[in-house]
This record gives sequence, C-alpha cells and structure tokens, in this order.
Amino acid sequence: MADTTGFPPCRRAVLKGAAVAGVAGLGLTACGAGSEDGADSTGPTSPVELGAASEVPVGGAKLYADAKVVVAQPTKGVYKAYSAVCTHQGCVCDKLTGTTLSCPCHGSGFNAATGAVEHGPASRPLPSVGIQVEAGKLVAGPSA
Repeated sequence: MADTTGFPPCRRAVLKGAAVAGVAGLGLTACGAGSEDGADSTGPTSPVELGAASEVPVGGAKLYADAKVVVAQPTKGVYKAYSAVCTHQGCVCDKLTGTTLSCPCHGSGFNAATGAVEHGPASRPLPSVGIQVEAGKLVAGPSA
C-alpha cells in the first residue's frame, strides 16, 4: 500500500465527511425549531377546540400541551391564550405552576397570563394566540 502521508485527503473522504456534518446539522436545526432565530412558535395553525371554558380558573391558567397552548382567565369571562412553544429553542412548555409556565429544555419561565418572560434563557415573550368561547368551549387558533 502506498504511503499517503502529507497528501491532501481524497475527494471521497472529504464528501463523506461533509455529508455526515450535514446530517448532524439537520438534527441540530430540528432541535432548534421555533428558536430565537425567527422560526415559527406561534401555536395552532388552524382552530382547535381545547375543552370547557370552565376548566380555566379565574385568576389562573391551564396548559393544553397537546395543542401547544396555554390559556389564562385574568378576570371572569376574559380569556387570553399564548403559544406554549418556548421562544428560546422551540421546546413545548410542559409545566404550569400557578401562572408560571416552564420549559423543560433549558428552564425558561413565562407568565401564562401575559406571555412575558419571567426568567431566561428565553428573551422574547410567548406569542399570543386567538381564543374565543363557542357554546361554553374554548377554541384557539388563527381565526378564533
């Protein structure tokens, strides 16, 4: 076998390395969906029924993790909804304690009644989501 020490790597080795790096990069991009770089984290893309409006306590909030929405009722009959997708790197917030919504990935916390960041690393608030009550049920989404 010939000694190749000191010679540049062959084209096949370079392309193979580039392909592996590209696949790894795609994995990282997927983890960052909805991140601070502007990817979408706005919640449902079409109207979704969440459940009975009475499930959201006055002065409190309820997390609808499957729909990626948190709904607050700051005063009786007034509902506010926000995306439950963390604005840091796109993880879905999974815990609601009082009105503090928590992200499991990096520990960001948000005020569920206002969408404001309570502690980072997230620096942008949660985007609001349309919400309405139809026949006693909450419906969230862009046309709600």
